[in-house]
Amino acid sequence: MKRTVTVEQKRARVVRCIRDLPPGKVSSYGAIARAAGWPGAARQVVRILQQVPGLPWHRVLGSGGAIKLSGEHAAEQRFRLRMEGVTFRGARVDMKQHEFQFTKKVPSTRYPVSSKRKARP
Repeated sequence: MKRTVTVEQKRARVVRCIRDLPPGKVSSYGAIARAAGWPGAARQVVRILQQVPGLPWHRVLGSGGAIKLSGEHAAEQRFRLRMEGVTFRGARVDMKQHEFQFTKKVPSTRYPVSSKRKARP
């Protein structure tokens, strides 16, 4: 019996992961997608951030702590993060110090692969 997860359920998981980011902690688009059980969906995380009002969008970064926004939006993101005590190493957030570790992964939409394989005749 195959359990299918709808796009709406995946979106709700992403929103939950973003809301779980506490002040002073950050995560990347890809890490949020993986924590939500939707690996490879970093671009969908970006789209959800654009569509859902009220999310702490400034706590979500590109890989390696890079601010991916440009112009005034990038300046605002940097300002908001600094107000929360987030430190930078050059243009990037110090991910070793501020990256949020998701403790509980949401079940993946894929079934786990068994490590035991049957021998072929």
